[in-house]
Amino acid sequence: MASLQHLDSKIIKCGECPRLVSWREDVALTKRKAFHNQEYWGKPVPGFGPSDAKIVIVGLAPGAHGANRTGRVFTGDSSGDWLYAALHKSGLANQPKSTSRDDGLILNSVRILTTVRCVPPGNKPDLQERENCAPWFAQELRALNHVRVYIALGSFAWDALWRTLRDLELPLPNRKVPFAHGASVRFGEYLLLGSYHPSQQNTFTGVLKAGEMEKIFAKAGRFTLRSK
Repeated sequence: MASLQHLDSKIIKCGECPRLVSWREDVALTKRKAFHNQEYWGKPVPGFGPSDAKIVIVGLAPGAHGANRTGRVFTGDSSGDWLYAALHKSGLANQPKSTSRDDGLILNSVRILTTVRCVPPGNKPDLQERENCAPWFAQELRALNHVRVYIALGSFAWDALWRTLRDLELPLPNRKVPFAHGASVRFGEYLLLGSYHPSQQNTFTGVLKAGEMEKIFAKAGRFTLRSK
């Protein structure tokens, strides 16, 4: 775990992207009215979960008043509420809520991270910002050497995973499989799964329905059991 902790500490100190540094700090100073009495994290957000995780879940970037406030990925906003409730129902988390870094949440064989570690304006990092953050993403995936299942939350994460796993010389097919909810790619002893992101845009409109993420997590769990 020491090497992963060292990587986390380096990620937290990153200031490579001036626009993202300015935005994340501005959000942390301005705050949302509901959180005006809270101290915001306002830094890059590291991954969360054990170093021996067999399942990795990947999102796009921290939420402005979620992870950028709490310092833990998918924590403190509606996307996280949906994700952690589904993980809890699937037996992959010890509680259904993630509200702060010290709330007692423990993940079971799952680590969650984002492709971009700072909150971007409009939730849209530019190409250079994606490239600046890509080495952190690759280093973390390389350090998680027990992983057998990769789950992409949305097309952005799917594309980043596909590109990075190929760079890490994992045996993905030569022809890229397009993202779709429920997309499944078996490659050697690994599995790549796609899920809609649990954003309000998807959950409020019914694009992502209750119970659908649990089905994907169940498939991931069955695969890790078979790959023992």
